[in-house]
Amino acid sequence: MTLADSIRTIRWMIRDTLRQSLSTKLFWVTLTVTAVCTLFCASVRVHGDRPMVRTEYEVPAVLPKTEAERIGLEKAKNDGVQVISGEMTVGFGAVSVPVGHSREDSVKFLHVWLAGGLGDTLGVLLALLWTAGFLPTFLEPQSATVLLAKPASLWAILFGKYAGVVGFVGLNAILFVAATWTALGLATGVWTTAYWLAAPLLVVNFGIFYAVSTFLAVATRSTTSAAFGTLLFWMFCWAINYTHHRLVMNPVEGMTPIASYLLEVGYWTFPKPLDLSGIFFDAMKADGFGTKVGEFQALQAAGKFSPEGAVASSIGFGAVVLALAAYEFEMTDY
Repeated sequence: MTLADSIRTIRWMIRDTLRQSLSTKLFWVTLTVTAVCTLFCASVRVHGDRPMVRTEYEVPAVLPKTEAERIGLEKAKNDGVQVISGEMTVGFGAVSVPVGHSREDSVKFLHVWLAGGLGDTLGVLLALLWTAGFLPTFLEPQSATVLLAKPASLWAILFGKYAGVVGFVGLNAILFVAATWTALGLATGVWTTAYWLAAPLLVVNFGIFYAVSTFLAVATRSTTSAAFGTLLFWMFCWAINYTHHRLVMNPVEGMTPIASYLLEVGYWTFPKPLDLSGIFFDAMKADGFGTKVGEFQALQAAGKFSPEGAVASSIGFGAVVLALAAYEFEMTDY
């Protein structure tokens, strides 16, 4: 089979995946989620905001205006308390929340939480669950027979399907970010370009773990195994990631060298969901708008964290697992 034939096969498999997303109504489910979040963003308004006073060595005391009025506004100000006089409303004024941030910081707070849900744990896990059935359905003999009757390489078929699913998730990520960014920008007048980093984060994070889902689908032909096996693997990787950082910064007395070596090997071998989340948090410059895992922060502060190494080794693991899935598919006897 020529390279041109392989590329043509991959292209057709990507189109078939998009067709499958429409036939299973998954595309419309994800589009509905995007529409709801966009409506929420369009309903946001920020009033009476002011710049937040930031200090380098201390966190200033802050009180909502209603609380400050109870103890006396003058007394609070004399004691150095910052009185929150801003207000953010959501639901087109249905709910109001006092804020002590500037307009830009208030919108950035929403961006961080939207991006965290999209590009971090919840978004990736939901995407893995929703797409888990794509490959097992495709690998059923009655479906595969039609495909394998054509002069197409099996690895190209599998890679095309994998690329189609990742592309489908990437398309939805771009739609989500574009729609919510535009809605918040029009509603508040604030346009934070760093929010767009959420889309590639989700694609990279999802693509790594979807390689595991692909391997499980090829090996078991089971949607349940592909879905929950991948989720269990994600939790295993998070635990390895967290344990490594904790023990590097707080060594346990009595831990043997071999145990430390195995933990180090496990950390550099498997994907690192905790690190990927922390890297995105830093790229968004989200200090003060959320919390990173303490062990991750400590490792960064000590200069012992390599973002390039964490990303490269995670992507490398996904590539190896995808290659193993292609090999297993080639060896399958239909």
